[in-house]
Amino acid sequence: MGKLGEILSHPDELIPLVRMARDARQVTRLPADPDLAFCYGILNDVSRSFAIVIQQLPNPLRNAVCVFYLVLRGLDTVEDDMALEVGFKVDQLKLFHENIYKRGFTMSCGYNHYKRLMSKFNIVVDIFLRLEDVYQQVIADITRRMGYGMAEFIEKEVITVDDYDMYCHYVAGLVGIGLSQLFAACGLEAPSVRAQEDLSNHMGLFLQKTNIIRDYLEDIQEEPAPRMFWPREIWGQYSTSLEYFKDPVNRKQAVQCLNHMITDALRHLPYCLQYLRQLRSVLVFRFCAIPQIMAIGTLALCYNNGKVFEGVVKMRRGQTAKVFQTCNDMGDVYRWFIYFLRILEAKVSSEVAQDDPSLAAMRTEASASLSHCRAALVQWRAAQPGSAVALIRDWALLAVSGSYFYYVWRLGGPGPESLPELLRPYAWVLERHEEVQRAVSVLVLVLVFAVVVSERRKV
Repeated sequence: MGKLGEILSHPDELIPLVRMARDARQVTRLPADPDLAFCYGILNDVSRSFAIVIQQLPNPLRNAVCVFYLVLRGLDTVEDDMALEVGFKVDQLKLFHENIYKRGFTMSCGYNHYKRLMSKFNIVVDIFLRLEDVYQQVIADITRRMGYGMAEFIEKEVITVDDYDMYCHYVAGLVGIGLSQLFAACGLEAPSVRAQEDLSNHMGLFLQKTNIIRDYLEDIQEEPAPRMFWPREIWGQYSTSLEYFKDPVNRKQAVQCLNHMITDALRHLPYCLQYLRQLRSVLVFRFCAIPQIMAIGTLALCYNNGKVFEGVVKMRRGQTAKVFQTCNDMGDVYRWFIYFLRILEAKVSSEVAQDDPSLAAMRTEASASLSHCRAALVQWRAAQPGSAVALIRDWALLAVSGSYFYYVWRLGGPGPESLPELLRPYAWVLERHEEVQRAVSVLVLVLVFAVVVSERRKV
């Protein structure tokens, strides 16, 4: 049945699929400016889902993020091209942040869409040079730091988990740091978001580790030579070679290693949630939150799943579409995380062999993350306008401000007799500066009413 079977078995995903298809069509509507049209067109080619969330950002942030992504894609293409001579590659990685200031700069490297990107990289450079200086500085600085980091790992094997974290920092953590700087630079987020580099780094590491785990087979089959970033400190506990896991005969050890890798990735999850909680722009929030939900969903599918060693394991397209359509606040994030963490917990409870070396650690990690998300969701709901607590708060504010207005305007008659008996001994406070009190009462009542109406509209 294929895709039709997926829709029939998950009918709730049909409308999100239609909406995502509509969004994808909108993404293909390119700007009138031919250089911008190339940038957004090639963005669609190298990352359709990322293009959708980028184009939902407002300008000038949208163009800055688009260029940032393409510049780093260019840098990544240089790193990934195994046909380039090592010395030349290292030099180009270290010079890339300077080359993006040189009009006419192109390179001959990469494959498919990436080869086209690099052959016309001069267009990306032209758009980069049109950006405001503050955006150029962020992009150039992150490109410099990433280029030097990539160069460090060209001939360096990822031995320890610390090496693994450092490599992921260079290729993804720095992306998170740069994006946070762009969010703050455009004013959509507070300067404090820019300062939280550690949290931004965890956001990148969670995504990068998910990709490294999921792409095992694709990376180890890469020609002319594979590039693998699974740390020896982990895989060395299960085999003498990463190639060993390709053989179905060794599937038990392969899956145990996979489970260990996923357990390691989950330690970044609390920091990712902490980062997302500080965001105030809905558009920036969606841009950051959707990939995080996709990452935890992918890890839940990959966990204890031998198919990772046979091909790429991905979430259903309908489920992906549903994430895109239902990710607007922390409540949505918590609900999605709880959903996927429950899948992980169920696998831990009933599917994983008891002799799996990382089982106890995963049980602890999944349970702690699930408890955290559940408690956070309860707190989030309590703080929302539609909650009982918020409703009581709103009525209390209206009652207090209304009572104040009622008394100072003598609507219940003159004197303290109009007050509740409990408050009559304090009537003298309200009777001083009567004209001022009346003006204040009107201001307070109008302000409280406006705030309550605004909050009720969000329900």
